[in-house]
Amino acid sequence: MTQHDLIPHLFRTEFSRITSVLCKSFGLDHMETAEDIVSETFMAALELWPYKGIPENPVAWLYVVAKNKTRNYLHRDQLFRNKILQALEHDSIDTFEIDLSEKNISDSMLQMLFAICNPVNSQEGQVALALRILCGFGVDEIATAFLIKKDTVNKRLHRARQKLREVKSVELPPAHEFNKRIDAVLTTLYLLFSEGYYSEDREELVQEELCREAMRLVRLLTEHESTSHPKVNALYALMCFQSSRLTARKNTSGAILLYDEQDTGNWDQVLIAQGAFYLQKSATGGSYSKYHLEAAIAYWHTIKEDSDSKWKNILMLYDKLLEIDDNPLTALNRIYALSKLEGNTKAIREAEKLNLENNPFYYSLLGTLYFNTDGTKAREHFHKAMRLAKTRTARELLSRKFNKLS
Repeated sequence: MTQHDLIPHLFRTEFSRITSVLCKSFGLDHMETAEDIVSETFMAALELWPYKGIPENPVAWLYVVAKNKTRNYLHRDQLFRNKILQALEHDSIDTFEIDLSEKNISDSMLQMLFAICNPVNSQEGQVALALRILCGFGVDEIATAFLIKKDTVNKRLHRARQKLREVKSVELPPAHEFNKRIDAVLTTLYLLFSEGYYSEDREELVQEELCREAMRLVRLLTEHESTSHPKVNALYALMCFQSSRLTARKNTSGAILLYDEQDTGNWDQVLIAQGAFYLQKSATGGSYSKYHLEAAIAYWHTIKEDSDSKWKNILMLYDKLLEIDDNPLTALNRIYALSKLEGNTKAIREAEKLNLENNPFYYSLLGTLYFNTDGTKAREHFHKAMRLAKTRTARELLSRKFNKLS
């Protein structure tokens, strides 16, 4: 890895680790102080490494500098120093030491994940903080990811930090709150992954960086005994199956390829195998979550060949998913599975019952179902879908379908 690439890479991987440890030591009311110290650590790397060269162990160098900058901050700020040392029962500044061992880093990140996903904050605030603190995203990157202004990001982060100041400590929730909080954590990470995998509000259909970061945080949950719940493993399985097709979703010119157009040789078999392992691991206890059902659907989609067995299973899983999570996109996906199993005529009747006006996916599905039987209606529906589509990528995909009818 070149020097030009190394610092951004380390910022992505180490910013969250060091910040989480400092937040655990300082408390959430000093979150911005922790972020500033870590940011100054990376600024030092940017200033020194181009002239003195990359250290033999860059991560260890960052940890030493972060420790020194923490001590320097304690020397400079007497009010902060007195509060921290009193709380931690240290006798002097010189004895203060931040623990950057792998175990403490892992524990701190897990605790920080639950702190950030505290229901005192809105879902938007939780996602913004997760991207900033746990994924090392800058304000510009968060603004780009969500197509919002930097001022909006800063306001979200400010409000979220203010709310967490009321919480103060970084620790796992008590047993009676754990189930509620784990659901909030999983929802945040599911949304983070979804933003990367597909967002109708963004020109970039796939943002692999968001997907990778979401997977990294869910993997962290699977590795701790206290958080390796069936639904956690199911969510990780889902992410593995979905991510296995990321490379195959674009051709060499960057155009989006639909499922039926993808080359299975470009599917990541290692991720598919990991997904199967974690899906099996999630099959404990007497209940299942929406993550179990979505992961099982994604598993069947890793089998490219059409068969009655495949589409029967997918249709059954969508029926169960609608009982848990009744939303338009799930209903539309179910109808596509129905068309594969029972034909387009029945699927069209079921689709038209939904009557999802102002939904581009609804008209795109109808255009697809009418494609081989009624070109006029297919064109009409594709035209409506193009008019409603929110991104250039989506419009180009629909235009490609439309042109095949000509």
